[in-house]
Amino acid sequence: MSWMSAAEPSADGVTERMAGEVAVIISGRAGYDAAKAQQDDRDEMTSEAYGGAWSGTEFILTHRPDEIADDPTIIAQNCDVVEAIRRAREIAGDRDVQIISADIARQALEHDLIDELQVFVAPVFLGDGTRIFDVPGGRRYDWDLVETYKGAERSFGRTYRPKRR
Repeated sequence: MSWMSAAEPSADGVTERMAGEVAVIISGRAGYDAAKAQQDDRDEMTSEAYGGAWSGTEFILTHRPDEIADDPTIIAQNCDVVEAIRRAREIAGDRDVQIISADIARQALEHDLIDELQVFVAPVFLGDGTRIFDVPGGRRYDWDLVETYKGAERSFGRTYRPKRR
């Protein structure tokens, strides 16, 4: 996530406000493994979710939960995305469940389980990664703009909700 430093600094309170809205983060095993491998290279902003402003429950979806079961900072789950989101919503109550995985987000979209999409653009091309919409023959998703983040104009900070059919 070091690419985030290429974006403008967030306005005062934006990171804390966004972090406070999230109760549960759902991540994938590849992202978890990458974060562990890069742990010593991370800076203050990227060493923890929301630069350390977030506290809550993190689910890691994996087919090998026993391999990471000793990490007290996460809950390893071997289930499909529908079940993971159901469990996360139980914990989250009226707060948000956030997906930080392109592949898990794609699966959730396929099941119409995405309520909002946050978009922030950093002036950098990564050249690698998992595409959310790399689904041959996939379907079209239309979105309504619901919020523009003040202080994030350069990074085009926006929140969208899906137009329901």
